[in-house]
Amino acid sequence: MNILPSNPGNQILNVALADDDEDDRLFFQEAMEDIAIRTKLSLLNDGQELMDYLNLPNIILPNLIFLDLNMPIKNGMQCLKEIRSSSRLNDVCIAIYSTSCSEKDIEETFVNGANVYLNKPNNFSKLRESIEKVLQINWQYHTSNLNRDNFLLRL
Repeated sequence: MNILPSNPGNQILNVALADDDEDDRLFFQEAMEDIAIRTKLSLLNDGQELMDYLNLPNIILPNLIFLDLNMPIKNGMQCLKEIRSSSRLNDVCIAIYSTSCSEKDIEETFVNGANVYLNKPNNFSKLRESIEKVLQINWQYHTSNLNRDNFLLRL
């Protein structure tokens, strides 16, 4: 379950971001474009749009979803639970991407199957560094040894 392609020259990492804040989506997209890993980024405006996208027939599922918690219509926690209850989506890695530092949110996302928790950085270089760090995680090792210490990504 290593999401980085074994032959980076030929494969593209499919990444989705679900975030209702347009500025945050653009900031994230700029940071992704600045990282030297080949990616295809899908930007989604809220949790319902994410779930509609994931349930489209014949789509190439994202390898990794960056999921904001606080969104209208369907929030990130609802999406996380729905994704983890679907056998088709169960292998998708999920990075919670939120402004929330609440221990309750961190604990609840951990218990419900998120792979990593990332607080939204407040500047571009920290955002770029955070995204790159998440993209480079060896997910097979990370998820088999997942605990509270390695769940919360700290820079």
